[in-house]
Amino acid sequence: MKQLRSRSSGPRPPLALAVPALLAVVFLMLPLAGILARTSWGELGTHLTSPGTTQALKLSLLVSAWALGLSLVLGVPLAWLLARVDFPGKAFVRSLVLLPMVLPPTVGGVALLLAFGRRGLLGPWLEDTFGVTLPFHTSGAVLAATFVAMPFLVISLEGALGGLHPRYEETAASLGASPVRVFLTVTLPMVAPGLAAGAALTWARALGEFGATITFAGNLPGTTQTLPLQVYLLLQDSPEAATSVSLLLLAIAMAVLVALRGRWAGAPRSAEASHRTAEEPGPEPPDDGTPAPATPPAPRESWPLHAEVTGFDQLTLDAEPGTTIAVVGPNGAGKTTLLRALLGLTPRAHAALRLGDTDVSGLPPHRRGVAWVPQDGALFPHLSALANTAYGLRAHGVPRAESRRSALRWLGRLGVGHLAGRKPAQLSGGQAQRVALARALAARPRLLLLDEPLAALDQTTRARVRHTLRTHLDGFGGVCLIVTHDPVEAVSLADRVLVLDEGRALQDAPPGEVTRHPRSPWVARMLGRNAWPGTATTDGLRLSGGGHLVAAEPLPAGTHALAVIGPEAVSVHRGRPSGSPRNVWPGTVREITASGSRLRVLVSSAEAPDLVAEITPQAAAELGLAEGVPVWTSVKATEATLVPR
Repeated sequence: MKQLRSRSSGPRPPLALAVPALLAVVFLMLPLAGILARTSWGELGTHLTSPGTTQALKLSLLVSAWALGLSLVLGVPLAWLLARVDFPGKAFVRSLVLLPMVLPPTVGGVALLLAFGRRGLLGPWLEDTFGVTLPFHTSGAVLAATFVAMPFLVISLEGALGGLHPRYEETAASLGASPVRVFLTVTLPMVAPGLAAGAALTWARALGEFGATITFAGNLPGTTQTLPLQVYLLLQDSPEAATSVSLLLLAIAMAVLVALRGRWAGAPRSAEASHRTAEEPGPEPPDDGTPAPATPPAPRESWPLHAEVTGFDQLTLDAEPGTTIAVVGPNGAGKTTLLRALLGLTPRAHAALRLGDTDVSGLPPHRRGVAWVPQDGALFPHLSALANTAYGLRAHGVPRAESRRSALRWLGRLGVGHLAGRKPAQLSGGQAQRVALARALAARPRLLLLDEPLAALDQTTRARVRHTLRTHLDGFGGVCLIVTHDPVEAVSLADRVLVLDEGRALQDAPPGEVTRHPRSPWVARMLGRNAWPGTATTDGLRLSGGGHLVAAEPLPAGTHALAVIGPEAVSVHRGRPSGSPRNVWPGTVREITASGSRLRVLVSSAEAPDLVAEITPQAAAELGLAEGVPVWTSVKATEATLVPR
């Protein structure tokens, strides 16, 4: 007890709770102890090997096996439907699934008799049409066992499916896998623990079924008399034998529970794999940025893009083959919605999409030729890096050997060929991202969608993977859209930058143009610039939050515009400056942060919006800057750029 208390990390349980809990354990243990205490151990072998017991055991195993098979055939699709599809009456269907678990077994037997009996709703038709009579037949015992046991499978598997993130199935669909293939090769393997737990519980419950069976199928030796029914009869003639058979059923039930080890819900392996990946990454090999030698790629094909997106996102997108477009904007701007609309995976927006000469708007995701790499890569945890990379090729019908050769070439091009045999849990973040990119490119997509593919990587790995990605995008014959919050990625990877805000395109221009003249306050701040919205006047801008900015090149009065001011153009003074600056504001230092070899000083003012200035550490020391220090800021009229919105 002392050792137990020393290992406990929580507070000691109060006596008012500990005593009832202990009594509950004793209450549950006493019946089991009663069976163990009353078992005639010397006659146990004789009781369990008697002809009646062995016959009942064989019948129980047969009935429970058939019940498990029927539960798998019917229950697995039902669990998927409840977990993945919203439909009218879903709550009612789930209640029907749970009903046999709370219904008295004898009532369940009566219900089965009134449905499938000779005078039931369906019984006469089954007998007249197929000559099938379920009551007092082994098939009736199977039906009764299935009725009471299948809910255990459905509930367990539904919980596992509910814990499986849909991005794995969506990614598989984007690689060309049909819904059935996705279900068989991705969904089921990833929820295997939940399926195994549900199957074991279903089998154990079917093995121990009594009430519904005796009511619906009767108690005929060799036909419907299973072990629980035999226990019921033995209690009248031979209580010692009944205790021995009860012990056998108890041992089987305990063995099932011990084997499950509490895995009732069967958490998907994905979460487990993600946890291991974060804590136990594989070694990241040195990489000088040069792609690994590989077989030359196949001749380049070209697929221009034309998309008209409606719904939450409303924009038209045209791009020539080989174009990379960075999609940027604040949270909620519609970036991910745009990607999912192009994939055909969201009701929020619809994309009339043409790739090359093919209109794919009405095609399901797996037939569009649009490959998607989500932020975390969504590698299938039960497959190796090689099998992950070959997945799209296999989904398109490429023979196994050829798909593996092609997958190895792509892994080699991205510098991870030596990791082909590893599972995702054995890869570091950078390695996993390269495998995810190799998988998408190996699937030969016409459109490549990358949702913040480098966000989870450290700076060193990000730079290396960015270089590798840029190299391979140069040879890609389709169009690539990259959602990013990193200005370096937008500038270094993209030919164009698409700026979204509330589902609308604010700007679609080359990176240099967006950098010089951003039309979105969010993008300007992402690029490290000050951005003030307002309305143009004859000499500058009337700021939305109050105040006025003088600009050397004003826009027509009344134009909604954005003033962009580089932080390096902001001067900071301890006293009111004199001289040429047209824009001067008093303020207070709110924050000082390091940015490379310089400092960024955030100044708040009652006369203007917050302003960021960039100065040297030496200048900050000379000015005696610190948080809360009063200062003056100034901006020359020539340093303020007005951009119409």
